[in-house]
Amino acid sequence: MIRRDALLLGVSALFALATPGLAQTIPLTAEETELIRNIGAHNTAIRTMAGRFLQIDTNGGRIEGTFFLERPDKVRFRYNPPSREEIVSVGRGFYVLNRADRTYYAYPQDTIPLRQFLGDQIDLFRANIVGVASADGYMTITIVDETVAGTVEVSLVFDTETLDLAQWSLVEPNGTELTFSLYDVEKNVEIPRSFFYIDATYTAIDPANRR
Repeated sequence: MIRRDALLLGVSALFALATPGLAQTIPLTAEETELIRNIGAHNTAIRTMAGRFLQIDTNGGRIEGTFFLERPDKVRFRYNPPSREEIVSVGRGFYVLNRADRTYYAYPQDTIPLRQFLGDQIDLFRANIVGVASADGYMTITIVDETVAGTVEVSLVFDTETLDLAQWSLVEPNGTELTFSLYDVEKNVEIPRSFFYIDATYTAIDPANRR
C-alpha cells in the first residue's frame, strides 16, 4: 500500500526553511551549532536535485521512486510501477496525481509539516529542534511540528563529511514510523519545466473520495 499522506508529511524535510517557525528549543554545543549552520549553507546552495528514493514503513513494506527538486517551491515524486501516482508541488500546494485515471487532488502547503523547507533558504535554527545526535559520520537532527493532523516528528540524517541529506524518518501522530532514504542523487542539474506542471486535462477530485 502506498502511503501517500506519509510522503506528503515527510517530503518537505528535504528543503529550505524560509519563514519563521518555532524556535530552536534545546541548547547546542559550539561544534553542533557550526555543523548545523554549515549544513544549512551547503544545502541552500543546492538549487536543483534529482535522484531516487526508498520509502520503508513500520511493517517493512518498501516503495521506490524518483524525485526532482527545484528551489524554491518545486518538487516532484514519482512512484515506480505498478503505481501510476505522483506527488507534485508547484507553489502553494501539494498535488497527488493519478496518471491512470488522469485525476488529482490538492493539499494546501500550509497543512504540510515542515512546509517551510520548500523555501529559498535553509535555516534549521528556525525549526523546533528537540534533539541532536552524532554517530558514525552522520548527524541526526530531530524536529517537531504541530499540524492539523497532530504532532509530527521528523529526524533528518545528514552526512557530516558531505553535509548532504541522506535520510529522514517520520513519526506520524498515530505513532506509525516511516523512513525515506535518498540515493543516486545528482545536484545542480537542469530539470525540464514540464516536470513541475499539472496537465490541464486532469480532473480535480475531493481527497475524501480518493481510492
